[in-house]
Amino acid sequence: MSFLRFLKIARIGSRYGLDQMILEHEPSGRLMRVAAALQFWRVFGGQLREPRAVRLRLALEALGPIFVKFGQVLSTRRDLLPQDLADELAKLQDQVPPFPSEQAMAELERVYGKPVDQVFASFSREPVASASVAQVHFATLREEDGGHEVAVKILRPGIVPIITKDIGLLQVAAALLEKLWPDGRRLKPREVVAEFEKYLHDELDLMREAANCSLLRRNFHDSPLLKVPEVYWDFCDHSVMVMERMHGTPVGQIDALREQGVDLKALSRNGVEIFFTQVFRDGFFHADMHPGNIFVTPAGQYVALDFGIVGTLTDIDKNYLAHNFLAFFNRDYKRVAETHVESGWAPADTRIDEFEASIRAVCEPFFDRPLKEISFGRVLLRLFQTSRRFNVEIQPQLVLLQKTLLNIEGLGRQLDPDLDLWKTAKPFLERWMSEQLGWRGLIGNLKREAPQWASMLPALPRLVNQALARDDGAALRAQLAVMQAEQARQSRLLGVIALALLLLAGALLLL
Repeated sequence: MSFLRFLKIARIGSRYGLDQMILEHEPSGRLMRVAAALQFWRVFGGQLREPRAVRLRLALEALGPIFVKFGQVLSTRRDLLPQDLADELAKLQDQVPPFPSEQAMAELERVYGKPVDQVFASFSREPVASASVAQVHFATLREEDGGHEVAVKILRPGIVPIITKDIGLLQVAAALLEKLWPDGRRLKPREVVAEFEKYLHDELDLMREAANCSLLRRNFHDSPLLKVPEVYWDFCDHSVMVMERMHGTPVGQIDALREQGVDLKALSRNGVEIFFTQVFRDGFFHADMHPGNIFVTPAGQYVALDFGIVGTLTDIDKNYLAHNFLAFFNRDYKRVAETHVESGWAPADTRIDEFEASIRAVCEPFFDRPLKEISFGRVLLRLFQTSRRFNVEIQPQLVLLQKTLLNIEGLGRQLDPDLDLWKTAKPFLERWMSEQLGWRGLIGNLKREAPQWASMLPALPRLVNQALARDDGAALRAQLAVMQAEQARQSRLLGVIALALLLLAGALLLL
């Protein structure tokens, strides 16, 4: 089966000239000419008349849903891809035909161990949404379970072995790409495939997605800005997720939102605040915020859906990011350069003045412009080009953040092209920095650390004694010995001084 799948991939790759995209970088050009001669019919078929980026997108769509999703993930790596490829792959839509309702019913009966009509009061056999790894049906819980309207997400049957085989083929293709393409090693295709595999396996566990949904709901409990569905844990499994059914208008339907009287300018500002709140307050953010995953209520409240991909940031990441954002907003490019070096993202021997000048050349033209005149994609591309020049390491935890920023850009352009992202975000970041680094931050940190110190302080003498008793306490014992010797020397010196003072006092008395 794997061999047949490989043949299909090779056939589609040949049809769209993917081999040409690889071999055109071969220095001698000999392999390119041989491949063109062996596959002369492609010229008459017309596929090779399209630009390379279009051909790559069409090939991924022809290969199936897993490759489509791989192209979506690949489109976020603007640090690795040329701009034309990244822009074209960003157009990929995950519109996959649904699997038969009989299979959905059979999976539910397998999970619950009883017929579907004994679990739900009603169940819609026709799916309302279908993606590469799962599809969604509407249902209603029985009265004894609350009678709530719910959305039932069901993992696509047999998807795991298909993904495993396709990932294996992608790994082989990535290894060949590194060997055959001179630029292949710089683009790190094997690392990209490994990153894709991680995201995809996370999406295959719907219990993990349910946990993501539950945490985001807790973070925004009673928030007037964002509404997150409730998870009904008693009905969840690794292949089934049951959550509250959410009502609203897709955020991309601008005319419908206007008819409902939704303030689009306020909605765009709220979207920016939601994003920065997730990133800097919680360090946990929805990383798949394309318009298909966002509804809006008539009251102008956002509704989040699909929690398979989320991003997390440590306190260190949040701190450095906040410093970077504020420095950008204040046009303090020297501080931006210094922060990159201090965080270890840039080498310690980086020339700060040169790095500062390069960042200024990228960012300065985009200030004081409305969002409609700014392309984050272009800014990020130029920043990544600058990063490569100065050997800045791309942080894996920030890749999803970059993807989410691009989604926010697209959403903001739809809602309010005149939105000034800088002025909207700066007060929020300044307030967050004050809470983190000011006296409020100090009090908050003391409150968080107090329970730990309360349990550690009584045990501290015992822990020190145990450390001294072990061999690995040799360094500590040596340091204590040095301190004791110094203390003894000081004691002797004080004794000599005291004796001299006594002799002087005696001599004065005699006089």
